[in-house]
Amino acid sequence: MFSKFLNLNPEKQQRIINAACKEFAQKGYDNASTNEMVKEAGISKGLLFHYFNSKKELYLYLYDHLQEMFMEKIYAKIDWNERDIFIKLRHMAMLKFELFIMYPELINYIKSAYFEDSNEVKNEVAQRHNKLVVTAYQQFFSDYDHSKFKEDIDINQAINIIFWTMEGFANQQQEKYKKISSDQLNMEEIIAEMETYSETLRNAFYK
Repeated sequence: MFSKFLNLNPEKQQRIINAACKEFAQKGYDNASTNEMVKEAGISKGLLFHYFNSKKELYLYLYDHLQEMFMEKIYAKIDWNERDIFIKLRHMAMLKFELFIMYPELINYIKSAYFEDSNEVKNEVAQRHNKLVVTAYQQFFSDYDHSKFKEDIDINQAINIIFWTMEGFANQQQEKYKKISSDQLNMEEIIAEMETYSETLRNAFYK
């Protein structure tokens, strides 16, 4: 579907991705200007719409491409042999924070997409996000150490509580920092707060 864009040299692809992410993140979908994108990327507007049929198609391509890229990077680095849920959760959080630092403009776009309220794209973004959460849940909790849990605990219920508590915490942080850039995130503060939730859950469910 995007073969024309994918056949470009990687440097030109990245220029277009960076320019589009910056514009969408700063102004939101409705107010983002493709004129500003092509100016920033150093290409013509005709070329942009040669690669993508519409602004909406570009927006959703960016969302899918970046989520896939970031998940591949996380999955490649996470220790899948680690069977303690809380250790794995902390490792995953640290990897996400590394991505925040390495790709600030791209992360700002993903962050803005999560809160996008344009009727043209918000439902499709929400569907993609929900599908991603389900997939991550299935992969992340496919193998864990049952023996660490207290004997009177419903483990499946405990897993759900752990996952949704951490997902809720992540959403809370996104809401808290949605109006600032990723380089202003206080990582130490976020990790420390996450650890307090982890410790509470660990005490509730682990032996």
